[in-house]
This record gives sequence, structure tokens and C-alpha cells, in this order.
Amino acid sequence: MENNELLKQVTAKAEAWLNGNYNDETKAEVRRMLENEDKTELIESFYKDLEFGTGGLRGIMGAGSNRMNIYTVGAATQGLSNYLRREFKGQPISVVVGHDCRNNSRLFAEISADIFSANGIKVYLFESLRPTPEISFAIRHLHCQSGIILTASHNPKEYNGYKAYWSDGAQIIAPHDVNIIAEVEKIKGPDEIRFTPDKSLIETIGEEIDAAYLSKVKTIFLSPESVSRHKDLKIVYTPIHGTGIKLIPRSLREMGFENVTLVDEQCVISGDFPTVVSPNPEEPAALDLSIKKAKEIDADIVMASDPDADRMGIAVKDNRGEWVLINGNQTALMFTYYILRRRSELGLLKGDEFMVKTIVTTELIKNLCDRFHIELLDCYTGFKWIAAEVREREGKQHYIGGGEESYGYMPADFVRDKDAVACCSLMAEMTAWAKDNGKTIFQLLQDIYLEYGYGKEKGISVVKKGKSGAEEIQQMMRSYRNNPPQVIAGSPVVTIKDYQLLIQRTLPTGESMEIDFPTSSNVLQYFTQDGTKVSVRPSGTEPKIKFYIEVRCPLASRDEFDRAEEEANRKIDAVRKSLGI
Repeated sequence: MENNELLKQVTAKAEAWLNGNYNDETKAEVRRMLENEDKTELIESFYKDLEFGTGGLRGIMGAGSNRMNIYTVGAATQGLSNYLRREFKGQPISVVVGHDCRNNSRLFAEISADIFSANGIKVYLFESLRPTPEISFAIRHLHCQSGIILTASHNPKEYNGYKAYWSDGAQIIAPHDVNIIAEVEKIKGPDEIRFTPDKSLIETIGEEIDAAYLSKVKTIFLSPESVSRHKDLKIVYTPIHGTGIKLIPRSLREMGFENVTLVDEQCVISGDFPTVVSPNPEEPAALDLSIKKAKEIDADIVMASDPDADRMGIAVKDNRGEWVLINGNQTALMFTYYILRRRSELGLLKGDEFMVKTIVTTELIKNLCDRFHIELLDCYTGFKWIAAEVREREGKQHYIGGGEESYGYMPADFVRDKDAVACCSLMAEMTAWAKDNGKTIFQLLQDIYLEYGYGKEKGISVVKKGKSGAEEIQQMMRSYRNNPPQVIAGSPVVTIKDYQLLIQRTLPTGESMEIDFPTSSNVLQYFTQDGTKVSVRPSGTEPKIKFYIEVRCPLASRDEFDRAEEEANRKIDAVRKSLGI
């Protein structure tokens, strides 16, 4: 009965699209779904409205209320336009519009530009695809009130998305996020969307912003003399069919690197991502072609960026000459070390600096910041929270770097999002500097572990699909919250942080104190006596509960590295067993 009722509602909704002011192509697609004997696609496309959340839109492309198409994108843009006109009443308003390499991204970007202009808003539309961090930069550079980029980051090819930014170049947070969502939800159909553009308000931008952005990227460099000495450093780079191709090779060239080899097959701009299953540098298979190329030329480093060029993945040779992948925690650790050490050596640390990491990122970064007497702030996952800390301290403190475990880092504040363009450039410089010091990047990482402690991290996602799965995830969170583990992998739990209640408890005394965070979130953390950290949270976008495990092990020399890693793996397995995952 429930399924029949759902099908009836979905059919009525789809038929309303057939009778509404939608284009012929959309109506033909809806008609096909209605006439199909298998109603799965119809139900998936119409059973709900694609939600404009705090991160914007993201969904599978196609006709329907639960799909990315010109009408759902149009409603998002109209709602954002309405909010901007209300928030900046009587003032001139301008926005930046960018897009990535995905199928329909250019179409959605042009339609969004048309709608903004139809609402009297000045639009700076990039001439072609550009990296996400450049959109963040352009918003501040052009003194805009907002901006959007059409991208689904590293999602599969069927997806597209819409990310919205505020005037500081950061993704939108409270109070603007909920207010914009409310405006978007008021748009009930295509007749309420202003599709007819005022072309006089749309200005095409490109090279001048590229040049301004890359000149800012150059300001983060700390070892130009190392680059000069190692300008022939063998770098392999892949954009994985995405936007990184527009700026990353150029940035490396302008720095002075003369020996950059591109993975030609993956320099083909394509929303179909023909050479990979997943265009995600976190996935080892996405770097297979670049590592193959690196072996051919005996490269020093492999670098990859995801389709919208905000995340960076790297591979390097270990001490045996085998190519290994470096994870996001390790990359963030190396960036932090390099920035702090070089700034200290150059006399650039004045005492007012701060860095930021997310709560699920390695705690070893704190060891580094403590050693250099730099304030380290924790925040929730997502660079909008890192950007919020930067905004709060603007004019009072100096931001010098921050990142998260999910292959993202923000080395300066002229971009308020993760930035693979700056990161690839800085990683190349760091590789040259390490070479100047007689080390590979892998040996540099080992030396950081030797000096500041060795740790290993493991992310685990447990998938629980459907309505029953969602209920099971909530029950798991309730159980972890109400009956927290007292011992994990043989080590007593000494601290519990509950970010939903914003309370930190010390065991076994039970003493508690408030966590000073701007908002609550359904995240739990357990810290043990031996330095293990476990974070648990439900995914906001997928039917998963996520576990982030970090363990510590002794390491006295480089020769002990393999043994320490094996011990860490055993410890991670013991943690999993303790938690029943």
C-alpha cells in the first residue's frame, strides 16, 4: 500500500511537469519514465525535491525534481538572487560564476548567469572551465557579494553540483545558509524563475583573473633558491580530465620548473572521465597511469588533482624505490612542517600566526605547532569552517595554513577553500627543498615522524542503505553516545568529546567542560591513554557512518619504519575489533 501511494504521488508530480512550463526535451524524458514498465527511475527522479543544503546542490543529472537540471539549478539561482537582493538592498550586487569539466556544467553555468542578470545582478562569467579555488579568489578580487561554481568535485560522472560562496570567498555558513535555503524552497516551479537574461550585465572573464591568481600563488613560496637549483626536478602531473590542466602546469612553469611531464590521456577534458572508474585522487586506481609514467621517466614525484582542482593526491618513491601513495593526513603534516620550519628559518614567524585543522585530522599537527609556538585551532570537517576561523581573526592574527585529512589544504588566505593549484606548486617546491637537503619527500616524512612522533590513520565507512539503514546509523550513534567504550584496543579511554552536546568529559573522574564551537554536530570522539583517537560521525550526504582512527607507535630510526607501520596496522585492527566494525 505504501509503495502504491508513493507511486501515485510520484506519477502526479511527473504529470504536473508534463503540463508545466518545461521544455520539450524535459517533457520527452518525463514521458519516457512514465511509460516505462519499470518505475524505479521515475520514483528516484521525483520522490523528493533535490535539496539545496548548506553545501549547495549535488545530484544525478536528468529530468525530475530530484535531479540536477536547468530547473533545479534555476530554482537555486533564483533563490540565491532573491536573498542577495534582500541582503544588499539598494546596493549594486555582483557575483562570479564558474564551472568544472562535467557534462552540462557549462550549460548550468550560463543559465545561472542569465538568471542572476535577469534579477539585476552583475555577473562575472568565466570564459571556460576553471578550478574551484580560483572562483573563491575571484570573488574577493572582484569585490563580489557572492559566487557559485558548477561542480560535483570527485563524484561519479552521472553527478553534477552547485556550490555557493559568500563575499569572503568562503562557502556559506550560518546565518546565510539557512536563509538562502528558505528562499530556494519558496521557488515552486519554472514560472517563478527569471530565465530571460540582461546580457549587458554579464561580463566574460579569464586570463586577467588567471594571472592575478597565479601571482598570489607565488607569494606563498619559501625556497625559490631550491627551485632554481632543481629546476629539472622530474614532476609527473595529471588533472584526471579536469580543471587543473588550466593552471597547474602553468603555475609550475612560472615557478621555474622545466621538467613537468603530463599524463596525456588524462589531459583530455571530459566529464565522462574515460580513463578512471572514479576521478578521485584519494582512490589509488586514479593515479595508476601517472605512476606508470613516473616509472618510465624515473620521476621524483607524482601529483594529481581532482576534476575541480581543489584536492591534491601525491605518490613518491619509498626507500626501496617503490612508488607509494601519500595520504591526506601525511600531506597536511608535511605542509605544516615545511611552512613552520621555513618561516622560522627565514625569520617570518612574528608571534601572531595561527593554523587550523579539522577535528578528524591527525593530532601530530598539534605537536608541530606546539614546538614552533603557533596557535592551532580545531574545527569541523569542511573548509567553510577553516575559512570561518580566518574571517573571525582577520586583521588580528595571521593565517599561515590549514587543512583536513580528505586530501585538502589551504596554504594562504587569498583563497578561502582547499586549493590544489597552490598545493601542487608548494609540494613541488618542498620536493626541491628536500632534495637540497639530501632527502626525498618520503624521507622528509619519515624525519617528521622521528622528530614529532609516528602515527597512522585509517578512515572506515560502514554503509547502511535505505530507511532501515538510516535508523540503524542513528541507533549506533545513540549507543556510542549513551554507552561509550571505556577501553579501546587495550588502552583506557581518558577523554570523550561529544560535539552534539558540546561537552568534553575526562575519565574516570567524569569532569566535564564546554567545547567552544559555534554550532553543534553529531560527532563523537574518544581519546585513549596510549594516544589513540577515534572519531565517529554519520555522513551528511551518503548512507554511511564514518570512523576515523588514529594510532601512535614508537619509532626510533628510519630502519624501524616498516616495523612501526606493521604495529600500527595491528593496532588499527584491534581498534576496529573493540568498536565492532
